[in-house]
Amino acid sequence: MDHQDLRAALAELQLTVAPELDADWSVPAGGLEWSCQETLAHIGHDLLAYAGQLAARPADRYLPFDLTVRPGADPATTLQIALACGELLALALAAADPAVRAWHWGPADPSGFAAMGVAEILLHTHDIATGLGLDRTPPPALYTAVLARLFPDAPAGDPVRVLLWCTGRGELPGLARRESWGWKAALSD
Repeated sequence: MDHQDLRAALAELQLTVAPELDADWSVPAGGLEWSCQETLAHIGHDLLAYAGQLAARPADRYLPFDLTVRPGADPATTLQIALACGELLALALAAADPAVRAWHWGPADPSGFAAMGVAEILLHTHDIATGLGLDRTPPPALYTAVLARLFPDAPAGDPVRVLLWCTGRGELPGLARRESWGWKAALSD
């Protein structure tokens, strides 16, 4: 996965939530404890953190910084922040040599950071859409790519439903909802 996949996911985020900026964003985002607006800010936070990791290339830790969205920011501003953080990650991905490694619970390559960024966007867009009562799902190809990179042992099936199951957001026939989970962004090299 790469910067193009990330930008496609960012476009899906914008298509999904931009028409709903006048909705009540204080409602919980799906099954999360965060509100829809806090979840949108979290997307920006994670995308910025991944960009920082790729730029600094630490080998053994996350850089100790956080994104803070100031109190009083409205959903439109929070969306703009999330999209800006996503573009910073896209630029870092486009500039990164494929041999670059940065820490995410082990050495992760740019493809792993791209996949994590896309996953954060897809999953939390789903959470926000659920909270706002929207019925929109991004194209399955993005889900398929995330599953292949981050969940290589995922069961077969509809990629949207499988990714939601892999991350504790749903059930699959014969498989109970996951209570805990993690993805594999780090490489074995």
